[in-house]
Amino acid sequence: MFEVMIERNFSSAHQLRGYRGKCENLHGHNYRVEIYARGRELNNIGLLVDFVELKRAADEIVQFLDHKNINELPPFDEELNPSAENLARFILERVASHITDDRVQIYKVRCFETPTSVATYQID
Repeated sequence: MFEVMIERNFSSAHQLRGYRGKCENLHGHNYRVEIYARGRELNNIGLLVDFVELKRAADEIVQFLDHKNINELPPFDEELNPSAENLARFILERVASHITDDRVQIYKVRCFETPTSVATYQID
């Protein structure tokens, strides 16, 4: 199995609805996300996925989130609480929707709110 990973960064604000503590107040993070792809086969030039393609897909979602109040963006405005866990899943699903090569699976996203606090969403 081959695996590739890219890293992206963005800064955003959020507040956790229903949380009892400081995080229920509006606050910000300098997020770091790691996006992992895997697959068993390389293409005819020896790549699992072109890093340019993967970065382009990731940059679209990063631009959507960067320097915004995540609570004001769908689906976090009503449907989902903007926790690191929900952000990781959201990012995985959005990036995966842009990678159409059947050999490649976007299977894991790690979302760091701080250098020591990370949430992971992974597909088995």
